Amino acid sequence: MDAKLLVHEKVILDTHSLIEIRVWHVPNPVPPSRHNLKYSMVYIVNNRRVIGYDNERGKGDHRHYEDEETSYHFESIEKLLAHFKADVEAIRGEKI
Repeated sequence: MDAKLLVHEKVILDTHSLIEIRVWHVPNPVPPSRHNLKYSMVYIVNNRRVIGYDNERGKGDHRHYEDEETSYHFESIEKLLAHFKADVEAIRGEKI
């Protein structure tokens, strides 16, 4: 079984910023993650990543917040989306 794209959303927020979310179901976890999802969520302003969540092979689940990268404890896709949205809203100072 190959990876199956579950979600792909790209939202242009204004002339300088966008959000793109991709979530795949994968047959095997992406090491060192323990779940069967591969994801990438990004908020871009002026062609620069400001917020990002992903689970890159070798790094596992992690978060990019401005210039800082930290590990992220994945519990569910719903919580991940909520955390991503909250980070974007905090940076933007408004609801998305």
